[in-house]
Amino acid sequence: MRRRRKSGLNFGRQRKKFNMGLFKEIMSWVVELLAVMLVAMLLVYLFCYRTKVVGNAMEPSLLNGEDVLVNRFSYTFTKPKAGDVIVFLPNGNEKSHYYVRRVVGTPGDTIQIRDGAVYINNQFYEEETEVASIENAGIAAEPIELGTDEYFVLGDNRNNSEDSRYANIGVVKKSYIEGKAWYRFSSLGNMGFVR
Repeated sequence: MRRRRKSGLNFGRQRKKFNMGLFKEIMSWVVELLAVMLVAMLLVYLFCYRTKVVGNAMEPSLLNGEDVLVNRFSYTFTKPKAGDVIVFLPNGNEKSHYYVRRVVGTPGDTIQIRDGAVYINNQFYEEETEVASIENAGIAAEPIELGTDEYFVLGDNRNNSEDSRYANIGVVKKSYIEGKAWYRFSSLGNMGFVR
């Protein structure tokens, strides 16, 4: 007698073979991805943090509202140098927002602003970025001699920046510096390393 094949759904008759090799390969990729994500989060947490640029003081280099990644490990073994963009708390005030400004003068330098230009140790300071002539020299109209742990900072938007020219900010002590601004990104799609 011939067996007739039943039409319709056939549950449980044929078992699909589980591919253990494929499963192991997928799981190894998942574990590697999780490990990389964990290491990246730890590196960012331990050595970096994110802050926002507040105001127009650093335009056109950095725009108001842009996020900046701060490398807080960079000045552990080195010191800030002229041209670095640093993140600091003015006068160490922990209740203030972080300021983002460019280092112009380093320890031991004498800073003065004359005729709209910066002079360091009586030498004209050659700017790395294009900046406007300074309209208000502030306290830097007279020479300012920096101590062993003091830095003179300016915003790139020289005439719209609260910086070391003003007594409420003044020179920035090394202990007030949180780190170096090294990467920027914003909702407008601006991304890249800070110059």
